[in-house]
Amino acid sequence: MAKGYWIARVDVENDEEYAKYRGLNAVAFAKYGAKFLVRGGEYKLARGEGRKHNVVIEFKDEATARACYASPEYQEAIKHLAQAGQSDLVIIGGYDGSQPGE
Repeated sequence: MAKGYWIARVDVENDEEYAKYRGLNAVAFAKYGAKFLVRGGEYKLARGEGRKHNVVIEFKDEATARACYASPEYQEAIKHLAQAGQSDLVIIGGYDGSQPGE
C-alpha cells in the first residue's frame, strides 16, 4: 500500500500565530502517526515560485493523510495557520510502481 503525504509551503509572517499552530498540529500529527521527512531548512529553488518554509510529512496511507487534515484537532490548528501567513498544502498518495531502470 502506498504511503500518503502532505507537501506544504509556508511564508510565516506572524511568528506567534505560527507557534500556536505548531503546538496544536502536534496533537493531530501524533494521533495520525505523521512523520516529518522535510521540515524547513535551506533549499534551492530550481524553478517556479517558492515559499520560505517547506515541509513534507508522511502518513501510513493517503486515507490517513486526508483524515488527519479533516480531524477536529487539525482544523483547530489551521485557524492559527491562517493568521500566521501564506501557505499551500497538497495531500497526495505515494507511488508503488516500477522505477527507472527496473
